[in-house]
Amino acid sequence: MLSHEKVWAAIDALAARHSLSASGLARRAGLDSTAFNKSKRRSVDGRPRWPSTESLAKVIEATGESLAELLALIEDRPAAVPANGGRVSVPLIGFAQAGAGGFFDDGGFPVGQGWEEVELPTAGVGENAYALQVQGDSMLPLYRDGDILIVEPGARVRRGDRVVARTVSGEVMAKVLAGRSAQAVELVSLNPAHPDRTIPAAEIVWLARIVWASQ
Repeated sequence: MLSHEKVWAAIDALAARHSLSASGLARRAGLDSTAFNKSKRRSVDGRPRWPSTESLAKVIEATGESLAELLALIEDRPAAVPANGGRVSVPLIGFAQAGAGGFFDDGGFPVGQGWEEVELPTAGVGENAYALQVQGDSMLPLYRDGDILIVEPGARVRRGDRVVARTVSGEVMAKVLAGRSAQAVELVSLNPAHPDRTIPAAEIVWLARIVWASQ
């Protein structure tokens, strides 16, 4: 049965699935950052407030989830499992390989064959996605050495998204996109011990959104 509590619980669960707070999910969907706050879920006289269908549509688009996945969360049941068992294999690439020449095309897509692969749930993973394995501690505290980041070249990138960027010099970094213009790309470090970066746009070979992380 559809209920006010279940709909909001599904939104919270969707935010957690993408390592976001309710406010972070609202921002990613292009909504006011307070749109999903608990204080907004009831009116001043205690009557329930429901998220609009437009807000839900924007959340689905922003997260890459499907309507079926959202309904599964609302109904607190597993989503339907496709014939392949609901999993897909994607290439697994180390950050050192990502920085070397010849492994990617200009759009950030892996080239060649013979990659080691990892299996992931199909939900929210596009057909061009691949996995990057974190090496070192430069991405602490969010990502640790050995964590797997799922990167999807071609996915729309917005301010506030976690991204992987590669420069013409071969440097590969995971940051938060703070701003992007024709002149420069502004990147905020995940680790406060590492500096934020403003890199000329011409020096960025590709920029891809992190859509999922296995930790």
